Amino acid sequence: MVLGSVLNPINSSMIAVALVPVGAAFGAPPAETAWLVTALYLATAVGQPVIGRLVDTYGPRRLYLIGTALVGAAGLLGMTAPSLGLLIAARVLLGLGTSAAYPAAMHLTRSEAERTGQSNPTGVLTVLTVANQTVTVVGPTLGGLLIGLGGWRTVFAVNIPLSLACLVLGAVRLPAAEGRRGRPGRPDSPGRSEDTGRPDRLDHVGIAFFAVLLLALMLFLMEPDPARWYLPLLAALAAVGFAVRERRARTPFMDLRALAGNRPLIATYLRQLLGYTAIYAFLYGYTQWLEEGRGLSATAAGLVLLPLSLTALTVAGATGRRPAVRAKLLVGSGCQVAACAALLLVHPNSPGLLLVAVGVLAGASQGLIGLSTQTALYHQADPAAIASAAGLLRTFMYLGAMAASAATAGFFPHRATTGGLHHLALFMLGAAALLVLLTLPDRALGRLGKPPRQG
Repeated sequence: MVLGSVLNPINSSMIAVALVPVGAAFGAPPAETAWLVTALYLATAVGQPVIGRLVDTYGPRRLYLIGTALVGAAGLLGMTAPSLGLLIAARVLLGLGTSAAYPAAMHLTRSEAERTGQSNPTGVLTVLTVANQTVTVVGPTLGGLLIGLGGWRTVFAVNIPLSLACLVLGAVRLPAAEGRRGRPGRPDSPGRSEDTGRPDRLDHVGIAFFAVLLLALMLFLMEPDPARWYLPLLAALAAVGFAVRERRARTPFMDLRALAGNRPLIATYLRQLLGYTAIYAFLYGYTQWLEEGRGLSATAAGLVLLPLSLTALTVAGATGRRPAVRAKLLVGSGCQVAACAALLLVHPNSPGLLLVAVGVLAGASQGLIGLSTQTALYHQADPAAIASAAGLLRTFMYLGAMAASAATAGFFPHRATTGGLHHLALFMLGAAALLVLLTLPDRALGRLGKPPRQG
């Protein structure tokens, strides 16, 4: 579960230090190499909730194995791609392939907790969070080391052994059980036909509307321009079509009525969006500035970010078993505000200690925010649709990443300058402040994961 779930964050973060050498290899400007980031985000943002629904319906094992096999194929394609276009296609395959393991892991965690009677498996959730959030920040360091050893193609090639390991472990260890919506002998279970007991057909029309909505919105966020007015319009039309379809469908892809009635879960999705807007803006913007504004190599930039990953690991591991979701969100968002403010002090001649300290603050915020939103979702989501809800949580994470990418491109139009970094820090500061305001009045978060009071 852990190894499969980290394939997505590690591939989304390793590429940060590979964009410059890939552009040099193919003679491509930053506007073109940015599609290596965008392609994975687009595929993942659409794929996570769709594959999560498939996991809920058909069970985690089959989807896990298919997804991790696609990761290996994408690694092989990226390792041998003769053009930037095929390299972008490899990133699309990576996005789709890595979309299965995290929803499968959350589905397995929920079903195993119910089987054993452990209603609050904080240990397992902590391990998943530590693995996913820490690997995200380890990615630039690992990517820099791999590029230093064997060139930028090693960033793709590393997926081949990871995929093989996932396939072997998944085939041997994952239970060959049907999904929650596909249990035999229960014709009345959600998602099954009343007449045959077989799983209902997927809502393909709803999925298509959802995909068009996300694609149009994210393409506009990547390059906001008045000349591309048709993209927000297309997104709005797709949103209307999606809402109408999901309210009328007998077995909707996304039960909007149930989601609208679950306001705590909606708030968790919004916190995920705000938190990861600042997290990814820091990850990509600060990394680019270290290479272009400070003049460090890809390997050196990765090493400067190493304390960030170590801090995220330490903080998440030390606090993971404590159910204090609200307290962790407040401390994490406070650290995020401090990290953004510290970026305003950074300049090309800043001492190395300041560069590391900024990363430590960002690492603390990432470890706490990622852990808190995942724990909140586990307790707030419908148990019968936990994989779908987990996939949608990842979608909001990548919506934040796309907003961060758009902001980074806007503040770094030609290269990563110190002035652009300071403007980006102010943008991040706004997202972090909104996260504080969304968390502070929500005292119900403090009761998540705690046993109900007796009497």
